[in-house]
Amino acid sequence: MYHAITDSPSRAARALSVTPSAFAAQLTALDALGFTPLTAGELGTAWRERRPLPRRPVLITFDDGYEGVHRHALPSLAHHGFRATLFVATGWLPGPEATGGAPDTMLDWDQVRALAAAGCEIGGHSHTHPALDQLAGEPLSGELTRCRDLLTEQTGRCPRSFAYPYGYSSRRVRRAVREAGFRQALAVGNAWAARAQGPYALTRLTVRRSTSPEEFLRMVEGRALRRTFAVDHALTKGYAVVRRTRRAALLPVTARAQRRGGHGGSAPTT
Repeated sequence: MYHAITDSPSRAARALSVTPSAFAAQLTALDALGFTPLTAGELGTAWRERRPLPRRPVLITFDDGYEGVHRHALPSLAHHGFRATLFVATGWLPGPEATGGAPDTMLDWDQVRALAAAGCEIGGHSHTHPALDQLAGEPLSGELTRCRDLLTEQTGRCPRSFAYPYGYSSRRVRRAVREAGFRQALAVGNAWAARAQGPYALTRLTVRRSTSPEEFLRMVEGRALRRTFAVDHALTKGYAVVRRTRRAALLPVTARAQRRGGHGGSAPTT
């Protein structure tokens, strides 16, 4: 899971950014190790239809829609013939539907279309990038359908893959994502994705500015993941209690009643 690819990130985007040179080196490593990149949609279809996966499959994903994905990541992807999936927070992109709040320079719609034309899958990431598990029914539905409809209008293709903003979801959110027409959804979790997670709670590994070449190799080979992401996992467990408390206070009475009736729960996400 990548975010901004840039040498000069904003303060807000810096920790989750990766330099273009580091990104290029990471793709070179994947190529040398014999990995075969898939899109999220291709993985979901293969698992639903029980098709065999290629040798050493890997998903390369980008969240939010930073401009550097087009400027820096696309040339590196093209050099290796790699496919990727971009998850777009549509309200963060410039244009009539922009809501503001983007943490750095974002793609414009022409660049999104260029990425799609180059073989990049374009997926949804909500409209304004809220924590979806903190939203009640109508606002939650609106975030999903507005994102879906804008992507369909701008790219000519209805998105089928989704990534949860911040990685947060719940059983109720996953159901809403499915009802909005998305076929698979990705969380964070900082673990390898597995069929047993189900199509709406697939986990990913976070690549950061601080990720060293040695750490990257350990991550893609599945070595020492608990140690690498120990802080992330500890924070996730602690914050889960806070989120459940906030969610109970924010959701309407009817939503709380549904949760008591067995429609609550949380995904294995960060």
